[in-house]
Amino acid sequence: MSVTYDFSGQVALVTGAAMGMGMGLATARAFAEAGAAVTLADIDQAALDKAVGEIAAAGGKAIGVICDVRDEAQVAAMVARTVAEFGRLDAAFNNAGIQLPEADLTEVSGDAFDRITAINLRGVWACMKHELIQMTRQGSGAIVNNSSVGGIRGRAGLAAYHATKHGVLGLTSSAGKEYAARGIQVNAICPGATDTPMVAKMVEEGVLTSTELASSPIGRVARPEEIAQTVMWLCSPGSSFIVGHALVVDGGSTV
Repeated sequence: MSVTYDFSGQVALVTGAAMGMGMGLATARAFAEAGAAVTLADIDQAALDKAVGEIAAAGGKAIGVICDVRDEAQVAAMVARTVAEFGRLDAAFNNAGIQLPEADLTEVSGDAFDRITAINLRGVWACMKHELIQMTRQGSGAIVNNSSVGGIRGRAGLAAYHATKHGVLGLTSSAGKEYAARGIQVNAICPGATDTPMVAKMVEEGVLTSTELASSPIGRVARPEEIAQTVMWLCSPGSSFIVGHALVVDGGSTV
C-alpha cells in the first residue's frame, strides 16, 4: 500500500535539497509530486539546476535558490524569494547539514567545531527564524528540522556532530511550544542510517561498518524516500496534534 498526500496550492521549502540520493532532494520531489510548489535551496549551483530541471520535467513546479545557511542574510533572502515567487510558505524541511571526520574530541579544531555548529545548528536556527516570521504572518505552517539519532544519543568520535544534533532538538522543542498557539507546528525527525552520500562516506572512512548498517531490527538502512514520507506526514493534517516532537525514524535501532 502506498501513501499519498495532497499539497496542491501549498508551498514547501527544502534546504540541502540538491544532493543526488539525499533526503532533501527526495523530500523536494515528494512535495512536488503531491502538488506543492517547491523551493530547493543548496550551495551547489550545478546540482541545484539539475534537481530543479528533473522536477520540472516530471511536471512539478520548483525553483532553485543558492543559500549558505551559515549566512542569515542569505537565509532571509531565500524565504523572501520563495514568498515573492509563490505567495506564501506552508511547509519547510530544514535539512542542510554536514559531518566531520571521526576524531577524539580533543582532536577537533575550534574552526571545525565552529563550522559544523554554524551549519547544523545556527543554520537551522536562522531558517526557523525567517520561516516562522512568514508563517506567523499567515497564521499557519509546518516546520520539520532534520536532527538524527545522534540527537538522542552520543557516539565516540563524533562529539561535535552529535552536539549540534542535540541542539536541533532543543530548538525544536522550545519553538514548538512558542508557536503552537499561533497555528504553526514545529517538529523534528531523527533518522537512523539512511542510504545517502553522507552515510556512504562514513562507511568509506570507517566510521560505520556494513554490519552496523544492517544491525537494526528491520535489517537494512532507510531509503531517502522513507524519510521524505515522514516529513510529508509531519507537514500534513494527519499530524495536527504533534508539537515539538522528535520523531525517531531508525528501523528500531534505538528501541
